[in-house]
Amino acid sequence: MSDVDDEASPQQANELAQVPLVKLARVYRKMQARVQELTKAYETEVEAIKAQQDQLKTAMKDQMLASGMKSVNTEAGTVVLSTSTRYSTTDWDSFKEFIKQHDAIDLLEKRIAQKNMSMFLEENPGVLPEGLNSFTEYNISVRKPTK
Repeated sequence: MSDVDDEASPQQANELAQVPLVKLARVYRKMQARVQELTKAYETEVEAIKAQQDQLKTAMKDQMLASGMKSVNTEAGTVVLSTSTRYSTTDWDSFKEFIKQHDAIDLLEKRIAQKNMSMFLEENPGVLPEGLNSFTEYNISVRKPTK
């Protein structure tokens, strides 16, 4: 299964079904700890590299703006200066009214607010929007034992 497990490592799913839960939980927690350790090291290293990349991007942007260039071909790659604009609102009630007034529903992204939908369905049993799909899955979590 993994080098994290110092105890026996059954390979087959049907064999795992025979292993006592205490052992499965112990092995799982060891794996969980190892994943956290590796993730922390990875994230620390990636964060440092991204900080360096940001410095380089700032230097390239400054050079491009100073020279008035939008694109430069180099032997190491093409550097392109582009702009992007993001929109947000500080007044959602007014924005909703704006959308209604201008019939501009396409100004919103197609995504259902999960918690709000769940609450709506709880408060309105039997009232379902057409085309609504739901997916429920079981999850297992293993926590440290309490002392």
